[in-house]
Amino acid sequence: MVTAAYSYLGSSTLDDGLTLQTSGGPAAHPRFFTGFLTSPGAAATGLLAVAEVARTRYFRPLPPASLDPVVTAGSDRLRFESFSGCCGVYARLDVLPGGLDGEIIAHGTTNVDVNLPLQRALTRVGRSDPMHVAVGPDDLTVTTFDGPLVEKKVPLPSRWLRGFAEAQVLTARFDPRAEIGVAEARALFNRLPATDKSILWAVPAGRTLRFTSRPAPGAVCLPGAGRLAALKPFLRYATGLRVFGPAVAAGSQPVASTWELSMPTLRLSLTLSPEAYRGFSGEGAVLESLATDEVADDADLVSALLSWDPTIDVDSLATASGLDAARVRDALTQLGTAGRVGYDVAEAGYFHRTLPYAADAVEKMNPRLAGARALISAGAVTPGDEVSVVVSGDETYHVRHESQSCTCPWWAKHRGGRGPCKHVLAVRMARAGETAETIAKAEASA
Repeated sequence: MVTAAYSYLGSSTLDDGLTLQTSGGPAAHPRFFTGFLTSPGAAATGLLAVAEVARTRYFRPLPPASLDPVVTAGSDRLRFESFSGCCGVYARLDVLPGGLDGEIIAHGTTNVDVNLPLQRALTRVGRSDPMHVAVGPDDLTVTTFDGPLVEKKVPLPSRWLRGFAEAQVLTARFDPRAEIGVAEARALFNRLPATDKSILWAVPAGRTLRFTSRPAPGAVCLPGAGRLAALKPFLRYATGLRVFGPAVAAGSQPVASTWELSMPTLRLSLTLSPEAYRGFSGEGAVLESLATDEVADDADLVSALLSWDPTIDVDSLATASGLDAARVRDALTQLGTAGRVGYDVAEAGYFHRTLPYAADAVEKMNPRLAGARALISAGAVTPGDEVSVVVSGDETYHVRHESQSCTCPWWAKHRGGRGPCKHVLAVRMARAGETAETIAKAEASA
């Protein structure tokens, strides 16, 4: 756990208009947007859903503890993001260009205060109620010296920081799997159990989805139907439901999926981890990118070229950087591990985001990566042609290069389904030239 201090000039309020107070980011208390929302009722409901996810633990529920959502302002839209307390649900509300009637004042990423009084007020916003919105303090508050200052210190799980990186890497592998109308979506949600944590598989069937207990080609995993509860209030505004996921086959293990309700001006999506008890932070999808330095230089170059366009154009980046498209995608994956970019499954593209955390926080908080580097530093890895040997504590493990398998208990339990174990990582890094000396130099210069 780490402690993050959120400092606000005041609490977010909903009076004549909605004023969302921001914390630090590209500037102290940045201003991102001022103007009207064209779909105020839907936007209020979507923001409530993001806040609801942030204050909920879906696995082993505990009393609610609110964490402040993250807001990113691009050139023409706003994105609100949060993770559940158990880090197994990632929520995002995208306010699209048609949903904003005003001015994007600045680009950047910060936290916004969505407090309990504001949440209660948002529940009273009607479909056609005019609502002026200011994301960030207004000019009067900024220039008033005796204005209130609200400072909150919240226990921020390191799992949440790592979850942004893992979700980006996982969703970049998703494809659209099904799309149904809102009437069918409403009937579908009504059939779902409210608290079920079992694994279901959704199969397209005509104009709707049919649920089965076994995976099949074309199916989408629904791990813990009760975790979709935050989407239900948005059904009265949505025009349809889209579902995204990776390719599966008969016998596939549970996988993550994204469930998105959309309308012309807004999109609200929930991405579910592969099982209710699994948080995104432990999925290990980022480990391969973090374990190698061969794309680090490319990532630095691409980072310098990123703009706040709604979607990052890989081909344009390739032209500007002189890299081919494959190397640009590898660089974006590397940047995603540090929270510098997110992935939008609806537009099948990356977007620029700069989380208000240290760039190397994800790497330092990943125990398997730290464990792999410790093994190399201790001289515990003996590379071989087909099988390498790793001494870990009192045990000796064997890593097969072709299958990237290991004889350790982690591999026996997960079979690579949650990323490589620290022994496989250590062997990969050692075979790529990582040594105790290179690790020591990197730590000294960090």
